[in-house]
Amino acid sequence: MGATGSKLEKALGDQFPEGERYFGLENFGNTCYCNSVLQALYFCVPFREQLLEYYGNIKNPGDIEENLLTCLAELFMQISTQKKKTGVVAPKRFVQRVKKENELFRGYMHQDAHEFLNFLLNELVDILEKEANSSKGSKEHSSPSEKIPNGIHVPQANGVRKEPLVTWVHKNFQGILTNETKCLRCETVTARDETFLDLSLDIEQNSSITSCLKNFSSTETLNAEDKFFCDKCCSLQEAQKRMKIKKPPHILVIHLKRFKYMEQLGRYKKLSYRVVFPLELKLTNTMEDADCEYSLFGVVVHVGSGPNHGHYVSLVKSHNHWLFFDDENVEMIDESAVQTSFGSAQEYASNTDHGYILFYESLAANSDR
Repeated sequence: MGATGSKLEKALGDQFPEGERYFGLENFGNTCYCNSVLQALYFCVPFREQLLEYYGNIKNPGDIEENLLTCLAELFMQISTQKKKTGVVAPKRFVQRVKKENELFRGYMHQDAHEFLNFLLNELVDILEKEANSSKGSKEHSSPSEKIPNGIHVPQANGVRKEPLVTWVHKNFQGILTNETKCLRCETVTARDETFLDLSLDIEQNSSITSCLKNFSSTETLNAEDKFFCDKCCSLQEAQKRMKIKKPPHILVIHLKRFKYMEQLGRYKKLSYRVVFPLELKLTNTMEDADCEYSLFGVVVHVGSGPNHGHYVSLVKSHNHWLFFDDENVEMIDESAVQTSFGSAQEYASNTDHGYILFYESLAANSDR
């Protein structure tokens, strides 16, 4: 532990960022899926800062009921307030809480990092929404005048505000997709918005994130058994359907669908396809006029040949340095090392390190990377 820490400190020397901490996380028996995601989230600076601010606003932490949000905040606080610059922290309480909340993660089996990230973000949102609703309920109970903010009555549905609550988790990760369907008979376009916290993309051999995003937004024709019921025509009609990004998020999380169910095998198979992801990404399939520019700051990498075994590590950019996190081990790496996790051009290659979840930060929101 000490040797790893001193090696990293030596490598950074006087370039070690002021106030930053680089700590490995202990593995409690196949908890690398959790550790790799936690490292990517810790170095998602806006998320970390808002989580620590949330924790700082809790007047008596000992009085509140423990949940996944408080456990995560405690862990991030524990890392950020360490006296040493490097070392190892045991996320025991957080891991125990995860297992208590979700039976999927209770055993010692190999788990899916994307499923864990999805569960974690949605759980944090649920906790924040419940807290906001309970504090709003108590305020309304004690002070009826507060029901009318700025003198404008907000429509209520069963005592709950109709607008969905936007938490700081939403502000970081949530984007909006628009699902457009155009009837080929009357040419009426029906649009339906839906929110997302990450984008799951189908992948192809020797492709790129840009081409995967283009395929995600490509036009699909609905015909034969898949015809669309057009309200204007009052009947099933052939139609064209496509998905576009209406509002891109500040933090764009892209999940590459590397595990595919193969009918002929009757099981899931890992796709080791080479998918190039750039350090700087331009989102062109948005409904906004200007392209949205993003910078890569985190990659959760799946190491191994199959879906039910293997290992997860993460590559993280912090203060213009790239770092490699493998449970307790933390090393400085060269930026070019990111390319080794693009995937393999041949199916049976010796390198089994494949980028699985990508974390991009909007350059508009990005000030210190």
